Amino acid sequence: MFSKRNDGLSRVCVSYMCKHIPHAASHNQLFSWLQYSTACCHTKVYDTCQNYIKWNFESVANTPDYSNFDVDLFINILQQNDIVVHNEMVLYNCVVRWLELQKIKILQTCPSSSAVEEEYRLLVEKIMRYIRFPMMTPRELADLLLSPVIRQHKEFFVDRMAIGMKYHSGYTDQIQVHGGCEEGRLLFTPRLYTSDSCSAILTIENFWSIPNYHTSTFVFSSHLSAAEHESHKVNEWLVDLYPKGVWFKKCFLIVWQGTLEVPQEILSTVRLSLTCRELSEREMRVKVSVLIYGLQGGVEHVMEVREKVHHFTAQDKVMNIDDLIPFNELNTPATLQGEKDTPYLVGPNRDQLKLNLVIAPIR
Repeated sequence: MFSKRNDGLSRVCVSYMCKHIPHAASHNQLFSWLQYSTACCHTKVYDTCQNYIKWNFESVANTPDYSNFDVDLFINILQQNDIVVHNEMVLYNCVVRWLELQKIKILQTCPSSSAVEEEYRLLVEKIMRYIRFPMMTPRELADLLLSPVIRQHKEFFVDRMAIGMKYHSGYTDQIQVHGGCEEGRLLFTPRLYTSDSCSAILTIENFWSIPNYHTSTFVFSSHLSAAEHESHKVNEWLVDLYPKGVWFKKCFLIVWQGTLEVPQEILSTVRLSLTCRELSEREMRVKVSVLIYGLQGGVEHVMEVREKVHHFTAQDKVMNIDDLIPFNELNTPATLQGEKDTPYLVGPNRDQLKLNLVIAPIR
């Protein structure tokens, strides 16, 4: 009986923590929750904390708790492709800030200045190997020459920055040698960058006022490559968002046998439909990521990320993602107090559906 009660309390604790991670992050408790979940083998809490860090990296990097992230955790995060950040340059600056905070700790423990510099150098090289310099623009790579960290450790950085410049210049033969291992391939893999060149914000205002089966349509363009020599390759996209279900009306189909009646069909699903308006190339394989914003504990944040790889061709120009958000959780009826308790709506009146669509080519 005692063990069953403890199991019940444990489940309640896990559920509570998973729902309140944004609140914990804003009160500098995120790292202690990570430590607790590791010690207690609460995998769900640990994964939820880690996802929150990855998907809200810039906000986490501006909290006092940021300095408490240990080296192994930090490296594990930097190895991931689904870090949500404006661009790689912003991530680099966040990493520099973390390194500076670690140097303060090193100064408190090392007996001499030479020991401090050596330990700091090893830490810089250990961490910065996971920054993807080819994903920075040539202008950003040039600006890095003014960075104190680069100037102090130029022997380590010069080769990595050179790989970035070769990538942008189209020296394919020279950069292929770096793709022979996983770490090398990651250098040329974009993360979930929210810059205008590869993403678009999709927002629906006054959510509770829109009718059932409403369609919101968005048009935007994205670059097909991060490389400067391919900057002219741009594709245009059409997005249809169905937040309150999909209604296929009754219609008549004319076939060689005669006229065929197609009955109506209603799908209780939140659908995102992405159409490639005009293929810039004969075919194109991309990873489509949808960042879903939510509000928990008064904190707006990226709550979920949905990803799908699709091969667009002249015969297949449309990709659908169904059940983007649980239909019943998004379309929650009003409570007795007249409030909407779905976590998927943001804004001052909790009536705004906010998504960010990120499109990355797969080469």
